[in-house]
Amino acid sequence: MRATLRWAHSDLRTHRGEALFLVLATAGIVASLLLATALFGYATNPWQRVFTQARGAHVWLHTDSAADTGELAGLAGVQSVAGPYPTADATVAVRGTRASVELRGTAEEPDVGRPLLTAGHWLDPADPDGVVLESRLARALLAQPGDTLTLPGAARTLTVLGIADSPERRYRPGEQPGLVWAPPAAVADPGGQVIGLRLTDPGDTDYAVQRAVTVLGAGAIGQVSTWQQARAEAQGDNRLLGQVLGLFGLGALLAAGLAVHGAIGTRIRGHLRDISVLKAIGFTPGQVVRVFLLQHLAYALLGAVAAAVLTEALGSLVPGRLGDAVGVWQGLPGHTVALFAVPAAAVLFIGATTGLAAWRAGRVPPVPVPRPAAAQGGRLSGAARRALGLRVLRVRVRGRVRGSGEPSVSDVSAASGVPGASGASGESGVAGASGEPGVPGEPGASEQPDASEQPGVPGQPDASGQPGVPGEPGMSGVPGATASPGVREVEVRVPPALVLGWHKAFTRRPRSLATVARLTLPLLLIVVAMSAWTTIDRFQSRPEQLGLPTALTVRADAGLGDRGTRTLLEGDPQVAAAYPGVEVAALVPGQTATIALRGLGTRADPYPYALAEGRRAHGPDEAVAGQGLLDLLEVRVGDWVRMTVGDQPQILHIVGRSIEPENGGRVISTSLDTLRENDPRLSPTLYQLRLHPGADPGEVAGRLAEDGHGRLDVHSVTNPADGLSPLRGVVLGLIAVLALIGLIELLTAIGGTVRESERDLLALKAIGLSPRQITGITVTATACTALAAVLLATAIGLPLAHWLIDAQGSSSGIGAGIAQAPSPVFLALLGGTAVLGAAALAAVPSARAARRRLADTLSAVA
Repeated sequence: MRATLRWAHSDLRTHRGEALFLVLATAGIVASLLLATALFGYATNPWQRVFTQARGAHVWLHTDSAADTGELAGLAGVQSVAGPYPTADATVAVRGTRASVELRGTAEEPDVGRPLLTAGHWLDPADPDGVVLESRLARALLAQPGDTLTLPGAARTLTVLGIADSPERRYRPGEQPGLVWAPPAAVADPGGQVIGLRLTDPGDTDYAVQRAVTVLGAGAIGQVSTWQQARAEAQGDNRLLGQVLGLFGLGALLAAGLAVHGAIGTRIRGHLRDISVLKAIGFTPGQVVRVFLLQHLAYALLGAVAAAVLTEALGSLVPGRLGDAVGVWQGLPGHTVALFAVPAAAVLFIGATTGLAAWRAGRVPPVPVPRPAAAQGGRLSGAARRALGLRVLRVRVRGRVRGSGEPSVSDVSAASGVPGASGASGESGVAGASGEPGVPGEPGASEQPDASEQPGVPGQPDASGQPGVPGEPGMSGVPGATASPGVREVEVRVPPALVLGWHKAFTRRPRSLATVARLTLPLLLIVVAMSAWTTIDRFQSRPEQLGLPTALTVRADAGLGDRGTRTLLEGDPQVAAAYPGVEVAALVPGQTATIALRGLGTRADPYPYALAEGRRAHGPDEAVAGQGLLDLLEVRVGDWVRMTVGDQPQILHIVGRSIEPENGGRVISTSLDTLRENDPRLSPTLYQLRLHPGADPGEVAGRLAEDGHGRLDVHSVTNPADGLSPLRGVVLGLIAVLALIGLIELLTAIGGTVRESERDLLALKAIGLSPRQITGITVTATACTALAAVLLATAIGLPLAHWLIDAQGSSSGIGAGIAQAPSPVFLALLGGTAVLGAAALAAVPSARAARRRLADTLSAVA
């Protein structure tokens, strides 16, 4: 054990930097996996906790006031019901902030769908104007218990008595009204009623909705909402953040395991003699394996423990959603198990990859087996030999004419993978103009003596002893002969270091391909991460391309009228266009769910939908639909669909697929004119405003609200990228971790290349290569490896990122077609940085190895 510890300590002193990088990379990987676990828990468990404690209803049905809902309690599969409660749509305001709400008349605290009070108290029968606000609505209004709410257009006010959590669909400005529980007396003129169904089996939700619609009649149903929709909205962007962190965390863990495997394999090849000595003095194969295994397990364990401690201690202090997620996750039941299981799994995975590589060390024989004299990659290929003699540039210059016998441009051939090894392959190594050895690797001037400046005679040797070239006076068979006194020709040939470095990088194909693959993985993940970054930037910089052509949604009071509203809106200098519209809930075929049917714009002034497939809706009964609706109805572009709005059927022809960030993509959109053909009395209930470039939506909204004198409800259109702002920090952290893993693999590749170059060092020096040229061979080999990894990562990473982002868009209902690849400038910068960084890192160790003493080189070769 003492000898094992001494060996491990000596190895640690030799590879301090590599050990530090392994610890940091493991810490980053485990931290990202823990944060992903926290986000998943934060996304799912709070809503599930509220739903369970509130005994939430699985289905909420909004019906007209005349519907008889008494039979719903007796339906098969219905455990209990909530309501029916009278409802009325209203707009409330406090301190200048307005919100659309649903007033729900509730005489007493319900048993099903019970609101969970977080502040204040429940309704008081002695206070007929007291209300309880849903918590998300209260946050939007910045309302607290005791505040007074005004109803624009009405003389009455409401007093906030309490704030409560609810498992129902949450408030979204301009899309979903907020929930306000009020005494029945406060709902003086109900426009409908709502009833909740708690089911015995939540999996029968669609069947229960279908039965309820059959009992009540399709004309009585206004809207249907289910627990799946509420859960999806509650999870929102947190689940996406968790998926991103989990995906990249697992990818980084795989990359780290492969990097450790490659590092150990390279070190084993470089320490075969030391391992043989250890076995000769009594080390068993198991002890040799344990040396490498325990050493790298210690690195992984240190990084994992550090990540777990930092996440537990400082995770809740991170500003924004990540900090909130960690704080909530720490209070969940499975927190302790995950805190230990995730680091343990990461350490075990790294240990497994380490064990596979360390097993090779246990198979090293006690007596070193002499390595073959010839390299496994073989001698230089024909292409490499031709490249060594390739003339890049040849120019004539005037200058002092030197005497004969001066060396000319070198011509290097190779045998057994060593350049210039004359006799090994039956070829001369280096030849000058006069048959004497030239200077290898120096693409300098090829100078011919005066004696060679005679007309060449076919078949006759010239002054240099070489046959002349027929028909070219003064040109000998040797390159570089000149035709006039005082003129010489300068030739520039491909540097030998470039050719030999390229040959060294790819001469051993299995090992070279493995190195390129290990270096490609972190670079590929970086390309995918940056694609996610640029896609988020696209949502914010060019929202019109992703289904958000307008910036503001306006709802006007009934007394203002369509003409007056449009005149007021279009009179603002920053408003480019105002599109009138209406949005209603429609029952889908089969009557299992409701979707959003929108009529926006007119045929004369159509709404600018962002289309990913098909064409715009121009003719009668034509519409475009979101991916969520196509998946729900199992239809495609070109199909006809039938839906029901109240008692009126609506049949539309889907001619295109639009990118729909709202309502999970369960939206079908047509023009307002098309809906008016079915119901001529239909009037606009909302207006979508497209602003001029550079206009501030906040300023325009404030100005319109002021000009409307309280008769306009103006909200900014929700951008999905707003909830993904924490993803930027996540992407930067993941790129840093992946860069560390790539650096580890790069250092491993450099170390292996330098060790393998020691055997060829004497041969390279013997043929006349300078230390600078020998250094250039290693640098070129490393740069070629990095370049191959960059090209492979770009070729695979871009399609993979496009597929992953579009797959996520399709699953969320937004639809495919949102992915945005990084710019070519960034990709070129990433590739250039990787290649130049690899060359710079290889320069120092390769230069040091090229200047080793002769005795050290002989010892290494032996």
